[in-house]
Amino acid sequence: MVRLKSRYLLCEVNVSDRSRLLLLDDRAVSAAVKAAVARTHGDYGAALCSIRFCVKYLNAHTGIVFLRFPKRCYKLLWSALPFITSIETRGQKIPCFFNCLHVGGTIRTCQKFLIRYNTQQLHRMLPKCKSEEEKQQVREAILSCSLIGGSKEAFEEESESEEEEE
Repeated sequence: MVRLKSRYLLCEVNVSDRSRLLLLDDRAVSAAVKAAVARTHGDYGAALCSIRFCVKYLNAHTGIVFLRFPKRCYKLLWSALPFITSIETRGQKIPCFFNCLHVGGTIRTCQKFLIRYNTQQLHRMLPKCKSEEEKQQVREAILSCSLIGGSKEAFEEESESEEEEE
C-alpha cells in the first residue's frame, strides 16, 4: 500500500481589527480557501485540492492556521491564497488576507518553524518596550517558547545553534 503524502501550510490570518479574529472558525476558513482555489484555478483546481484538504489547527487569538492538503496540489493552493480578501462567518464578512509563513511535510516541522518565528517576533518587540516590566514580560515569553517545556538551557542552546548557522 502506498502512503499518501501531504503538505502542511502554516499561515497567518491578518485583519485590521484583532477582535474580529475571535469570530473565525475552521469551516469558514476552509470554505474561503476552497472558494479562492475555485476562482483562481477553476473546477480542476477545486477538485484537486478538495480531496484531502482540511484545516488542522486554527488559533483564533493569534490568527495562526495549519492547512493540510495533498502534496501534488500545494502550488495550486499556495498560489490561490493571495486572492482571499475576506472570510464570511456567522453572518459577518471579515476583511482579511493570508500570509504564508511556511510549507512543511509534517505538522512537527511547522510547529518548530512557528516557535522560531514567534521567538523572532518577541526579539523584535524587545527594543520597543517602554518600561522594564514590559521588557521582563517579553523575556519570560521568549524563554517559554519551546515544544518541550521552555527551560532556559534549551533556549540558550537554540540561540547558540542559530548563531553557529549564521
